[in-house]
Amino acid sequence: MKYTQPDWDDTIVALATPPGIGAIGVLRLSGPRAIAIVDGLFPSKSLAAQASHTAQVGLIREGGRQIDEVVVTLFKGPRSYTGEDVVEVSGHGSPYVLQELLAAFLRAGARLARPGEFTQRAFLHGRIDLTQAEAVADMIASNSAASQKNALNNIRGGFSAELKQLRDQLISFSALIELELDFSQEDVEFADRSQLYHLVNAAIINTSRLVESFRLGNVIRNGVSVAIVGKPNAGKSTLLNRLLNEERAIVSEIAGTTRDTIEEVLNVDGILFRFIDTAGIREHTTDAIESIGVERSQEKMRTADLVLYLFDANTMPPPELAALKKTFDEAGYRYLLVGNQIDKGEEAAMRDRYAAATPLILISARNNLHIEVLRERLVDMVLQGQVDANESIVTNARHYQALRQILTALQDIKQALGARIPGDLLALDIRRALHFLGEITGEVSNEDMLDYIFSKFCIGK
Repeated sequence: MKYTQPDWDDTIVALATPPGIGAIGVLRLSGPRAIAIVDGLFPSKSLAAQASHTAQVGLIREGGRQIDEVVVTLFKGPRSYTGEDVVEVSGHGSPYVLQELLAAFLRAGARLARPGEFTQRAFLHGRIDLTQAEAVADMIASNSAASQKNALNNIRGGFSAELKQLRDQLISFSALIELELDFSQEDVEFADRSQLYHLVNAAIINTSRLVESFRLGNVIRNGVSVAIVGKPNAGKSTLLNRLLNEERAIVSEIAGTTRDTIEEVLNVDGILFRFIDTAGIREHTTDAIESIGVERSQEKMRTADLVLYLFDANTMPPPELAALKKTFDEAGYRYLLVGNQIDKGEEAAMRDRYAAATPLILISARNNLHIEVLRERLVDMVLQGQVDANESIVTNARHYQALRQILTALQDIKQALGARIPGDLLALDIRRALHFLGEITGEVSNEDMLDYIFSKFCIGK
């Protein structure tokens, strides 16, 4: 869907590199007068006469004043990011110099770009669809290998291709069913119901996979919160320090040293883990501050994606651990039981003692034993049973909600086919599925939604 606003024909400009001092800074212009505006301030060469995708070196002058020596790169439309004429001016990375260049371009007739306006123009000119546009923002915000890889897959159209295939097939069947309605008096069927049934059944499987992938996608985008809990002096703070490879938490032999939660972020194999070192949980304490810390620890357990329950493998009675495991299972926690301080006893004997407790791992936080194994186990718990790394993974809540609606519509189509529902009612369900597919890719959208999506981008993108 394309729409126009009064200022879409303007030429826009913005700083495309982060503010602050650097080796270079890049200003980007896009629009019908992008080349002419820069040309008027660049006496070294006639930019209009240069070929697209070339770079020119020279001075930017305004009147008799020299502002900077720059490299000007031309991207003539439609072979550009936005589909319009685009000029990128690379100058020295002085904030003052870049502001002077920006001011000169504004005085020459450019308008300051709104957040995300370059990418929004790329969408409006059909260079990318809405899922690819949103993936650009995800790429800029990526903070791990997994989030970068998924964003790149979506920018290159991996997610869009899956949706487009389903949309094209549904449109084809919808057209045939609509044709049947035009010949309703003739009692003919142009659409092969059995073929549509198989298509919808396959689409339900693929859409269900995408919906289920959102759990992993949310992890990729936002990271995994891991609450490290246990009794006082179980070694929680020591474990946090070992996981981070730095002395972040205070370690003491005095029970109740950690009074409040401490949060730190660690990247393990491309997944961000937000580790939360909580106050030791014990049922009875006379310390009012420690009591508050215990309450916060219990709250972190309820809201965390994973719970690491740390216990002393030398002293924890197996029946008590079994009771704790039952409590976690009933509460629906995703958890890992971690037996600590195996350096003080026989590891083999400890494994026999807690053989019934799973999932379990034995470590020594103090001596750094099996800490790397623990990191690997954490990654396995996040990825186990999830979507293959080469498949599309949904990380966007808007896409997730629309996919749920698509799945419901597809299930209604399947049910209608089985019940031999008339074509006019079947067509309504297909239109509903197509509507929500279009909402994801932007074929069906509205101006307010687009403005909201692109307003979350940085100015120069």
